[in-house]
Amino acid sequence: MICNLLLVDDHSLIRAGVRALVADIPGYAVVGEANDGSQLLELVQRLDPDIVLLDISMRSTGGLEALGRLKAAGCRSKVLILSMHTDPELIMRALEIGAHGYLLKDTTATELEQALAALRSDERYLSPAIAHTVINQALLRAQSSKPEAVENHNLTARQLEILRLIVRGKSTREIANGLGLSIKTVETHRSQIMKRLQIYDVAGLVLFAVREQIISLDD
Repeated sequence: MICNLLLVDDHSLIRAGVRALVADIPGYAVVGEANDGSQLLELVQRLDPDIVLLDISMRSTGGLEALGRLKAAGCRSKVLILSMHTDPELIMRALEIGAHGYLLKDTTATELEQALAALRSDERYLSPAIAHTVINQALLRAQSSKPEAVENHNLTARQLEILRLIVRGKSTREIANGLGLSIKTVETHRSQIMKRLQIYDVAGLVLFAVREQIISLDD
């Protein structure tokens, strides 16, 4: 089955470049384009894409505002941010609003394929190039807010190990290969982790992992 994509970026050359990369990835097709966030909701409702590749900085309506509208409307499309911005606050904000992944525009074709595959499999994707930045920002937030520690998170040693890999941006397949587990087993652990913690997004998992000292900047 083909996975349909919608490209939203105010630079036509960027859209053309992404379209060319997608053309070489089997199983994906670009079904529409937009040069401004104001067109996003209407196009998503009309084209019903599986994944939206969305820039953050655009004229008129920016990506974060458009993402907020999309989530408020309850659209099923997953959103992969494709941006040059590495500002940690901006990245965290995008994840908190509802982005399913964040990828830098200087990414390789291989990483783009990995990110699309992750979202297609109902996973999150965080570019390894910014994972450390996001963890650093989460640490600063945790230190400034000084929340009460959750001592009894009820995660097993294996689940803690998998959680560390998730917040580092590893995909389910990478975790499975690295730990010698089946993909199904990792998916089960991921589901149990989120259910036990009542946290269902990457930003929340990163904040939790840093707050509970499950992961640190030295990891």
